[in-house]
Amino acid sequence: MTNKLEQSLTSAGFDRRKFLGVAAAGAGAMFIKPQLAFGTEANSAVRVGLLGCGGRGTEDASNLVDAGARVTALADLFQDQLDAARTHFDQLQQAKGYPALDSSQLFVGPKAYEQITASNGVDAIVIATPPYYHPQHLEAVVAAGKHVYLEKPVAVDVPGARKVVEIGKRAQGKLSLDVGFQIRDCPPFVELVNRIHNGALGTIVCGEAYYLTGYLERPPRPNASPVELRLRNWVYDRALSGDIIVEQNIHVIDVCNWILQAHPLRATATSGRKGRPAGDGDANGNYHVLFHYPSDVEVTFSSTQFAKGWWDVTERFFGTKGTSQSPYSGPLGIWGDEPWQWQGSASNGQGPQNFSVTGKFTSNLEQADAEKKKAFIASITSGNFHNQAEAGAESAMSCILARTSPILRRLPPGYENCHW
Repeated sequence: MTNKLEQSLTSAGFDRRKFLGVAAAGAGAMFIKPQLAFGTEANSAVRVGLLGCGGRGTEDASNLVDAGARVTALADLFQDQLDAARTHFDQLQQAKGYPALDSSQLFVGPKAYEQITASNGVDAIVIATPPYYHPQHLEAVVAAGKHVYLEKPVAVDVPGARKVVEIGKRAQGKLSLDVGFQIRDCPPFVELVNRIHNGALGTIVCGEAYYLTGYLERPPRPNASPVELRLRNWVYDRALSGDIIVEQNIHVIDVCNWILQAHPLRATATSGRKGRPAGDGDANGNYHVLFHYPSDVEVTFSSTQFAKGWWDVTERFFGTKGTSQSPYSGPLGIWGDEPWQWQGSASNGQGPQNFSVTGKFTSNLEQADAEKKKAFIASITSGNFHNQAEAGAESAMSCILARTSPILRRLPPGYENCHW
């Protein structure tokens, strides 16, 4: 998809705004009032619609309920997912005294995204559909004047990422537009990055990062058509997901961008499907990338999505004054001239890869979802709107850069027995 545009990313020397193709945002009409009108407790809650009722979307919307919001509408392509989400939220919200979801606010089928965005019963919408559709669905939500929580990645290709930036310009100062990088709101990571930005590592020389996890199982559907099977198993499909480096590994690469306050200028990568089951789509099972960041900082990155018996997600940076480590689970901190460690991080833990399957985080990320969702709701009720479209597009394009970089899968003929 859009190979020529994607390959242009390998050109060195782009500054941040050229990288994203962003022009200055123009002024526009206010979409909605910056403050909500408050009445009873039930009526004062921000009303949330969930577009995409799978595991991660259900978790996002549930976290918003915990943060004080109320889910009032659901939309999905498939009836069974819609029904499961309706049961879940009716039970979850009953304890808060909220009524059951109104049947008129349940939308199913290919046009469900248009119906939920047109609903007068929602103030904000969570978009948790397959990433291929994110730019299209985001555009509909913003055009309807709704706040939006957009799951990562914002897009799977360069035109989509640029479109998200343009949509973000339309929302600037009028709506909150958050992107699902909850690690950026997680207290241990926030403290670590602040210390790094204040010089705790000295001059950063190089880094390494990895996202090593197991296979994402999907339930068998022997009676499903090929089209239905592809949509339900979108994580196995490169076009729909962006591949594992864009859909899943993006969390780690986003943290690297955050720490270095930059995006990679170029990348060299290898990838492959070896180890994955045959017939599960065309997504890769591993990536190995060398990212070249400004100031001659090189970061190595590795990922797996098939491995058994091992799980680890970590970023590590090496500077002239110390070394930082920021795993999902395990010791998180800085070692060197200015040592610091997040209390309790050395002994916490969770079962391997559970976060990847359920979307529920524990350990060093235990506060990530809660803090992210509280900040999103506060931005709406205060009128201090967020706009994370550009940052979300930058991290998506960083991953696309690696996916489309020069890839050497095997030696050229005649070099197999060469001694280097």
